[in-house]
Amino acid sequence: MNSPLRVGVVGVGYLGSIHAGIYARMSGVHLAGVADIEAETASKIGTRHACPYYTDPYALIDDVDAVSIVVPTSSHCEVALPYLDAGKHMLMEKPVAPTAEDAEKLVAKAEEAGNVFLVGHLERFNAGIMALAERVGDPRFIEVHRLGMFVERATDVDVVTDLMIHDIDIVLSLVHSDLKYVSAIGSPVVTNHVDIANARLEFENGAVANVTASRVSAKKFRRIRVFSGDGYHALNFIDQQMDIVRKTKPEPGQLYPGLVSEKLEVASKPSLDAELEHFVSIISSKQKPFVNGQDGIRALRVAELVQNKIKECLT
Repeated sequence: MNSPLRVGVVGVGYLGSIHAGIYARMSGVHLAGVADIEAETASKIGTRHACPYYTDPYALIDDVDAVSIVVPTSSHCEVALPYLDAGKHMLMEKPVAPTAEDAEKLVAKAEEAGNVFLVGHLERFNAGIMALAERVGDPRFIEVHRLGMFVERATDVDVVTDLMIHDIDIVLSLVHSDLKYVSAIGSPVVTNHVDIANARLEFENGAVANVTASRVSAKKFRRIRVFSGDGYHALNFIDQQMDIVRKTKPEPGQLYPGLVSEKLEVASKPSLDAELEHFVSIISSKQKPFVNGQDGIRALRVAELVQNKIKECLT
């Protein structure tokens, strides 16, 4: 009988505590411990799941086979490198690092060691996005809105790194072409960082994506619309409902194709459950991550281009 996979979580604030909870109930997995620099937080989550807890972020190295790194982005390199040096498999929350240069160092280290390195671009595991990707072959125009109300979390980074990077990653996964041009605008509203932003991404094959992200909106609104040569797909991230308009062959005597509309209810599954299950499964099967380190670097590079364009507008 195979021994359970020993997994730890470093950083058990809001999101990290959910990681710990999923691992704790996952078959074939042993939650070997959690760590957080806040003693009260570490104690709370460790006690909840009856596992060891520490304030030292490196205390789990000898006790785990794999680890989720869910600390602030600014600490990703500092916390992750010792685990990679020790040959531990890693789920790194997005973005990979504060800069693309730092991300390249982390990814190179993981690749050198042959470790599984999965980047936590959670929305790629959204059941609706997975269904959308199966149905859209050659997008010509994509429009994404990710709007949310202000919360005092992730305010150490701007809205591009906090929210928009999800949709940058999705767009890059749907459009199979090199990026040609980026334009962007944005502004601080509540924090000292940019809180609302819009970016236009133009690709070599002619595809265009318009991406808007806000963390200062009056209500939550998350929607993606994809236009292609054979129709239109629109997904509501929240209720997982997809609206589809597609063309059919012209009826006899008709000049133009017909249009058929339908609504598709996507069987929903919590994205984080799907992501962590994927992480555990590829460690044992030695398969490639669905979102690998190079995907994470590419999304971060584009996010940096967006940030630079916004800075130009603000100065």
